[in-house]
Parts: sequence; structure tokens; C-alpha cells
Amino acid sequence: MLDTKTIEIIKSTVPVLEKHGEDITRTFYKLMFTNHPELLNIFNHANQKQGRQQKALANSVYAAAKYIDNLEVILPVVTQIAHKHRSLGIKPEHYPIVGEHLILAIKEVLKEAATEEIIEAWTKAYGVIADAFIGLEKNLYEEAAQKQGGWNDFRTFTVAKKIKESEVITSFYFSPIDGGEIASYLPGQYISVKVNIPGEEYTHIRQYSLSDSPEKSYYRISVKKEEGTDIKPEGKVSNYIHNNLNEGDQIEISAPAGEFVLEQTDKPVVLLSGGVGITPMLSMLHHLDASEISSETTFIHAALNGNVHAFADEVKEIEENNPLVKAYFCYDKPTDKDRKEKVFHKEGYVTSDWLQTIVSNKESQVYMCGPVPFMQAMYEALLEAGFKKENIRYEFFGPSLELKETQNA
Repeated sequence: MLDTKTIEIIKSTVPVLEKHGEDITRTFYKLMFTNHPELLNIFNHANQKQGRQQKALANSVYAAAKYIDNLEVILPVVTQIAHKHRSLGIKPEHYPIVGEHLILAIKEVLKEAATEEIIEAWTKAYGVIADAFIGLEKNLYEEAAQKQGGWNDFRTFTVAKKIKESEVITSFYFSPIDGGEIASYLPGQYISVKVNIPGEEYTHIRQYSLSDSPEKSYYRISVKKEEGTDIKPEGKVSNYIHNNLNEGDQIEISAPAGEFVLEQTDKPVVLLSGGVGITPMLSMLHHLDASEISSETTFIHAALNGNVHAFADEVKEIEENNPLVKAYFCYDKPTDKDRKEKVFHKEGYVTSDWLQTIVSNKESQVYMCGPVPFMQAMYEALLEAGFKKENIRYEFFGPSLELKETQNA
């Protein structure tokens, strides 16, 4: 427990963290990777380059300072991060390294404003926060290992099948090389895959949502090949596994993790996705279809056109055989073939008005996933359409950000 004076000092730094938080986290990563390059084996290099990891950490440090006297308020965020840490293989011995470099970064950015009193307070506070993560992650490691078919850290799997789902998305089916059982998972969870790319000094770990029913005897991930743009680097791992990972190859995988999962509810369910964000939604849809849950389900997916739209037939087959499921596809720029074959329901973007015409019950539980701009637009559209904020759950691919309410929503 922290004493009253330490809490007061930490809270006094909140405005400073709001202003300088990202400078501190950028400096933190630079210092830590310079002194401990071996940690580059754990972190997502692309998120580092794009600044998402720095922004996410800055938000977490800011929240921890703001609620240092009541950390239970940020428990959902802590739990989400702990799941990612367990999936990546973060261990207790990593925390002192992180703490040391966080304090160094605070000193470097704040300079004389980082008084001995502030540094001492943050050193104490970091110890409390680190202990909370270590304790929670210990439970997650034990839970993963003790689960039937479960394991610790990484396990070797074989690529049983590789199937091209669209021009940009390919599915990989994994079976354990030891022939043993695999752990079940909750629809919406993900696994980490570890790859060693020739010519790369460090391994790369990426987290991909499981895209099939948890009731199956294999794991399936469906990966978008991320082409590089002027503002975003090429997806190093997605390109590598698309081009080089083939049936019969072996790959190391973590046990399923994640807290963005389908919850039991009597409410109707809306599954809303954009692009490759369809993957956790598809797992949820398969589970709802396979189980005896009698929730009305509306599946809404937005894509550029039919060429890049994966799993259209898979979703339509479920809809045709389950009267509780209704599926709608929205294409931003449909092809002439799309129009001729009438494979989509709306052209353009998913809008608040359209949502109101296809989902009548505003008490529905909503799950959504997709690119950040898509989710921000959908969050605003859902609120404008009358859906309740507390009923909207979402998943980011990569470090978490916060969706904002606009004044008009």
C-alpha cells in the first residue's frame, strides 16, 4: 500500500503526464531497447514504428497516476494488458527492467521538474503497479497451463491447411505437432504466433484472433496481408506467413488469451466488423450458431468490395440454416460483378440511419472490431442510433486506444 504523501505526489503529476506522457514513453522505449535489445524479441516492432505502443503506454501510465488510490477503476484495462502479456511471454523478471527505464525516461524528459520527491514516489508507485500485473499474470499463466489441453508459453504446431479466403486474407489451420489435445477458448480470443524471419536478428510475435468455432479440434487464424503505404510500413509478419508459411510447416503458438469475448446474455446480439476485423466476429457467430443460445443475431460486415471480402459464403450458409441469424454486407466500392450478382446490401458506408433499419432492438449487445477509423465512426453511429454505451464492446488489433464520443452523438 502507498502512503498518503506518495499518493498526493503521484496525483500531482497527472497534468504533467497528460502533457508529456508520449515524450516519456518514446524515450522509455528508446532507452530500454538500447540497453536491452533482447526485449525486441517480445515487442511488436510495427506498433513501435507507428507510435501506437507509445501512445497506449502513455495512456496507461496516465490512468495509473490518476487512479493510484483506487486502481480497481482501471482493472478492465489492467486485465486486458495482462492477457496480452501472458500471450507474449512477459515474465516477472521483465518488470524491474521496465521500471528502471521508465524512471530514467521521466528524469530525461522532465529534467529539473523531476525532483527527488517525485522520482521516489513514482518508484514506489511502479512497484505497486508491477506487483498487481505480476500477480494477475501469474494466475493467467497457471490457468492456461492447467486447462485441459493447455500449456505454458509456446507450443509447436503444424500448418494443417492454408486456404486463401480473398485477395488479401488467408486462413491457416493449426494442429499440435505432439498430437495432443488443445485448449478450448472463448469466442473472440486470440493466439500469439512466433516467427523467425531469415535475415532478421530478432524473433517476431504477433497476436491473431481465432476465426472459427471454439468447438473445433484445431485453431484457425485468418490473416490479412498488410501492404505498405506512405504512412504505414508493410506488415513484416503478415507478409512473411502469407508468402512462406505453407502446409506441413511448423510454428510456435501461445495458448488462447484475451478478454474481448462473447458473454452470455438474453439480449439480441449485433456483430459489427470492418475488413479483417471480421475474424473475432466470425468466431462469435460460429459459437452462437453451434450452441443452444437463442439470441437473435445480426451480423454486419463492411468491406471495400467482394474481391477482398472474406467468408461471405461461410456467413451466408449459417444465415440460411439458422432463422435467428441475419447477415448484412456493406461495400464501399463494389465491383460491377458485385452489383450484377447482388452480393451486398448497401453501397457506401455503414450509417446510423441504416443501422436503425436493420437492427430494431436498441437494447442489443454490440461487439465490433475493425480498423481504428472504422470503429470510431461506428461508435458514433451506434450512439446516434440509440444504442447504449454500456452495451458496446470493441477490440483493437494492437495496442488499445480509446474511442471518443462526439458532441453530436
